[in-house]
Amino acid sequence: MVNVESLIQIAAMQHTSDIHLCCGLPPKGRIDGRLADLTDTPLTHEDCEEMAKFLAGDRYEEMAKIGELDAAISIGGERVRINLFRQQGHVSAALRILSNRIPKLSDLGLPKVVSQFPTYQKGIILVTGETGSGKSTTLAAILNEINHTREDHIITLEDPVEYIYTPDKCVINQREVGQDTRSYADGLRAILREDPDIILIGEMRDFATIETALTAAETGHLVFATLHTNSAIDSVDRIVGVFPEERQPQIRMQLSTTLKAVLSQQLLVRASGHGRMVACEVMITIPAIRNLIREGKTPQMQSSLLSSASEGSLTMDNCLLNMVAHGDITPETAMEACADKEYLKRKMSFR
Repeated sequence: MVNVESLIQIAAMQHTSDIHLCCGLPPKGRIDGRLADLTDTPLTHEDCEEMAKFLAGDRYEEMAKIGELDAAISIGGERVRINLFRQQGHVSAALRILSNRIPKLSDLGLPKVVSQFPTYQKGIILVTGETGSGKSTTLAAILNEINHTREDHIITLEDPVEYIYTPDKCVINQREVGQDTRSYADGLRAILREDPDIILIGEMRDFATIETALTAAETGHLVFATLHTNSAIDSVDRIVGVFPEERQPQIRMQLSTTLKAVLSQQLLVRASGHGRMVACEVMITIPAIRNLIREGKTPQMQSSLLSSASEGSLTMDNCLLNMVAHGDITPETAMEACADKEYLKRKMSFR
């Protein structure tokens, strides 16, 4: 049997973000965004079954019946987020190695305006980006800053619980979907009866969850949530588009009054080729942007985003240009990550 504990320890020392275990292939690790072999020996069907039993523990039968399982546990001194799933008659696993330490917000290299997020008293703040873009880490750093500076009640709703907080000035309750509540929608409805000041929603997946999140923000709570979108403007369209057409005007109105900021992230390989750093787009909802959200004129929000730089807003493309200018990433990396290639070519004189 493959020694999962040793594998995780080796991967952590190599700064591996994810481990993939698949029958017929050697264990793979994602290092600086690329997959590489962690050992030379391919995994057998028996290896994968034993590995699944070890990782799932007393939930193995649940995984065997349903076909997949999400969990987060500590293995070999590392906290690991686990997804087990069956494919072509075998068990595969995707493991995400989580940091045991919640980083300081100031150490993440985020735009300066993000340092103000822990001071907000109500409304919705969205952190968006593709899987593995650092959303959970950013949110954990923001919440931990609140934990050390405010006297509030924080409730998180996650699937699964990733970072574990040590309460300081705040009371913190962390609820896991599937373990502590049936669904995001059920858990969020219950949270509103639990006297929260701050709510973290691991992902806004459906209209019931989004609707309740908007209501929570309207009634004076500070709500943090994630979405799998690649830009701040896309996030507005995604939320509104979840609802039937006849309800969209009402949702746009609610969103225009509750949305405080959207932070979109992607992790890019450093110019040195080793390690990754975050590139960000930030939309601070100034009155002009609120009006455009309410009127459904999201295509026009890009120009408002550019004109509100003094408020802290930043487009992804301008962030990439700054990173190239400082030598943080290569022009080629910026071109791959940008929204408007012609704009970047013009600004970088890149051919």
